[in-house]
Amino acid sequence: MIEGGSHEQQITFKKFFSLHSFKYPGHRQPFLLYFSGYIFVSRRLGSNGLAALNLAIPVSNFINGVGLMLGVGGAVKFAICKSQQKEEEANRIFSHSVMGAIGFSCLFWFAGLFLSAPIARLLGADAQIFDMTQTYLKVLLLFAPAFLFNNLLISFSRNDGNPGLSMFAMVAGSFSNIFLDYFFMFPLGMGMFGAVFATGLAPIISMMIILPFLLRKKPSFHLVKTKIHFSYLKMIFLLGFPSLVSEFSSGIVIIVFNFLILQLLGNIGVAAYGIIANLSLVVVAIFTGLAQGTQPLASRAYGQNNWRDIRQTLRYALAMLTVLSVVLYGIIFSFAGPLADLFNSEQNSQLHQIAVSGLRYYFTATFFAGLNIIFASFFVSVEQTVPAHLTTLCRGLFFIVPFAFLLAFCFGVTGVWLAFPVTELLVCLMSLIFFRKWTKTREAAKE
Repeated sequence: MIEGGSHEQQITFKKFFSLHSFKYPGHRQPFLLYFSGYIFVSRRLGSNGLAALNLAIPVSNFINGVGLMLGVGGAVKFAICKSQQKEEEANRIFSHSVMGAIGFSCLFWFAGLFLSAPIARLLGADAQIFDMTQTYLKVLLLFAPAFLFNNLLISFSRNDGNPGLSMFAMVAGSFSNIFLDYFFMFPLGMGMFGAVFATGLAPIISMMIILPFLLRKKPSFHLVKTKIHFSYLKMIFLLGFPSLVSEFSSGIVIIVFNFLILQLLGNIGVAAYGIIANLSLVVVAIFTGLAQGTQPLASRAYGQNNWRDIRQTLRYALAMLTVLSVVLYGIIFSFAGPLADLFNSEQNSQLHQIAVSGLRYYFTATFFAGLNIIFASFFVSVEQTVPAHLTTLCRGLFFIVPFAFLLAFCFGVTGVWLAFPVTELLVCLMSLIFFRKWTKTREAAKE
């Protein structure tokens, strides 16, 4: 086993920080997109528009989750194969990821054409917000292929040594989305359709930037003629499954929270939760960007049996996580009122009060959530699929859903907000146990 490597190969904090950490905006589009989308919808369509948008988020999460499962799962194995000079197998992995994206694109298209109304009803849209919710879902599902292939290309480009290209393509698509959100909803008055149409165009613009560069520069990955090997698809799905679970479970949590808050506070409560869910997506996107910036380094070091770089990469990620969590929670706690008012175009005092209280309780989980995201990504990077799966399943489904019902029963809406930090704390302890066990196994193997 190689303990270190040459001086040039070893990971330094300067290299980690400058080349990777902030060149990864996360698999989600940068946080300005979420602020702009929610702000424009709330200003144009009021609390009903905000509630409709919040009900549709789970479907968006699932689409992104599938794209991440294919992109991250394939790219992790691609990075390991590339570090081991297995070029042919690396290209087969990419080709099978593309096959998976084509198959899921067909399913999402079918759902968009024929199932948007039943899905809107299933998510809880009442007569007041049904039309807006259905419109958003239909258009979003029809744009699903763009989201899938954009996630795929960005993940593989990042693992092929092009983090700057991945960042630029995603940021450019997102800033164009901000402009189009405003243009479609205000000058053109296109309502909810304008909001979702702008969102659907973002990954297309991103791909228009990334594809010409990839074709011109001839990246390490390309399509090859190959039969369908289910062992490759299984490998991609297993490695990418935590990313799917993380996204999909976010949607499930939103559905559960929407249901509980509807019972406790009605549509105004759902609108307030929409503010919290929106900011949660921002915070999670930042931590996911940090985790995804860590993944190529960890996978490459793992493929080369370079234990020193694996440990250094994780240490730097955790140091940055600590700083980010303190800053983020400090901002949210101190400016909860102004943040809530950004989305409160009707100046509803009840909406303001619910949102401010929820923000301060909910985001006490910031550090623990970030730690769980980094550990889940790290476990995938070193092919430890069982700890990665258990971590994401527990934080996304097995713990938070029962805690939400239990704490809501005991403490009302305050209990709903506290379900998130309680869950993340418990999963954090579990992640540390998994990591300690894996570390002992590695040390024993080295001896």
